[in-house]
Amino acid sequence: MHIVIAGASGLIGTSMSAAFRDAGHSVVALVRRPPAGAGEVRWDPAAGVLDPSALAGADAVVNLSGAGIGDRPWTRKRVEELFSSRLGPTRTLVQAMAQMDTPPATFISQSASGYYGDAGNTVLREDAPAGSSTLAQICVEWEQAALAAPAGVRVVLPRTGVVFSRSGGALGKLLPLLRLGLGGPFGNGHQFWPWVTLPDVCAAFLFLLDSPVSGPVNVTAPEQADVNTIVAALARALHRPAMLRVPAPVLRTVMPGLGEELLLHSQRMEPAVLASAGFRWQHGSLEDAARWVVAKDGSA
Repeated sequence: MHIVIAGASGLIGTSMSAAFRDAGHSVVALVRRPPAGAGEVRWDPAAGVLDPSALAGADAVVNLSGAGIGDRPWTRKRVEELFSSRLGPTRTLVQAMAQMDTPPATFISQSASGYYGDAGNTVLREDAPAGSSTLAQICVEWEQAALAAPAGVRVVLPRTGVVFSRSGGALGKLLPLLRLGLGGPFGNGHQFWPWVTLPDVCAAFLFLLDSPVSGPVNVTAPEQADVNTIVAALARALHRPAMLRVPAPVLRTVMPGLGEELLLHSQRMEPAVLASAGFRWQHGSLEDAARWVVAKDGSA
């Protein structure tokens, strides 16, 4: 299969590109700089510029574009960038496909667990309504932009949860503290984090390339867990205590908006579509995931 991927340079994109190639697929990455080789094509999503010929012969387009949600404080300018860095590339890809006589058969366009907002203990399957938070609005508009793809293109919207990696990602700042015995839950710890490991994200996208599934797909592990449970599992795997709780008021003060929506909102997601389609997780249990995260035999 020939795959064109946007957003290939990030944590998920780098691992996913490698996973696609390991599975025997050819991959071309869309880049904003001069191409470094035949495996790259330049585009300018901010200006809406992409030569449709870049997608010629592609069986699938995978869209992972978007500025990092937790990289910087949520100033008004940064929030605008969170929107534009997702909507611009998605609309540019859709416009390019619309100019083709035969567009790619599949368009997998990333979304996120933030779609559901703060849902407490409610179990969230793919038919659950959108929330009202900033992240929810971003995801709603992001998905709508992808769904404007030409008729006949299978559009898949992976609502990816909190990605566990051995380096960087959601645990990038928490793991070093836990290794020192200085980490702990955020807020009261009762909020559900819809976790999933990086290898399972890559495997899920590979699965979705060949699956007939379309529409929203919760890309999370099947085992639901709140923050208290997740931090405790990681601490056990590290053989460290996890006693230092970070109070919610402190998070709201130090990380306005960011701390609230990323760390305190609760999304108890169930990957109903993946499960019913027959997907199998490598790290389906939290204990397995925690052991993998803290292992020293890899850096993914």
